[in-house]
Amino acid sequence: MRQVSLREFRTRGAKALESVPRGETVLLSGQQGPAYFLIPVLGDVAAEDRELRRAMAKASLRTSWIHAQASALNTVAEEQIDQQLNQEIDQVRSERQRRKTG
Repeated sequence: MRQVSLREFRTRGAKALESVPRGETVLLSGQQGPAYFLIPVLGDVAAEDRELRRAMAKASLRTSWIHAQASALNTVAEEQIDQQLNQEIDQVRSERQRRKTG
């Protein structure tokens, strides 16, 4: 995977990508680090879409883990998670029941 700076991509556009082999994914990075993926659409668009969604999910998961570590939520016990989840499920069920009877 090639890496191109956002600044170069903004100023030079397609010329900044000329050195990238056809079909290769490009990572655009700025001052804060990696920012975007440019994924070429060749052949099976559905497979490319899955690849893109997978990359987006991984990025989202990384962000969630960073937030969890920063707020110490990654140290929550399994029982606490189950208890919170059960409370939320009970709230949704009781709200649905109220709508049906009300």
